[in-house]
Amino acid sequence: MKTSENMRQLVGKALYFKCLTPDIENEINYELTRQGHISDVDYEALELLMAEMDAGRIRLVPSP
Repeated sequence: MKTSENMRQLVGKALYFKCLTPDIENEINYELTRQGHISDVDYEALELLMAEMDAGRIRLVPSP
């Protein structure tokens, strides 16, 4: 799987389930650290996720 596909898949998973779990958030952070940079496409995906969270359509799920 290509690197940018990983990020978009993670964002897609959060959008599909309408929640950002600690696991998804950790995987996103891992991808950002591993890549060392962010492509325009990945940036737009993360921007969409943040906009959905700001609008209240995606909820942040706390750690158990």
